[in-house]
Amino acid sequence: MSSRRSRQHSGSTRISDDQIIELVSKLRQLVPEIRNRRSDKVSASKVLQETCNYIRGLHREVSDLSERLSQLLTTIDADSAEAGIIRSLLNQ
Repeated sequence: MSSRRSRQHSGSTRISDDQIIELVSKLRQLVPEIRNRRSDKVSASKVLQETCNYIRGLHREVSDLSERLSQLLTTIDADSAEAGIIRSLLNQ
């Protein structure tokens, strides 16, 4: 089979090898651990692994920040403007 074949995913959505290459290239530019490397020789599987790790790390940061905001909220006047800002951040 040709390396330019299309892949079938979830019904009728098709993605070509060229599209996959383009998407992996975009991920290389977005993920700091890959973007900051001196070498451009990073396999697609490594890019996907690093992307997953990066997203997990971002998720942990969001959880930690939400917890810190919740703790901060317990230390200030519930009717203050600051409390309103914190509640709005937690509800996003």
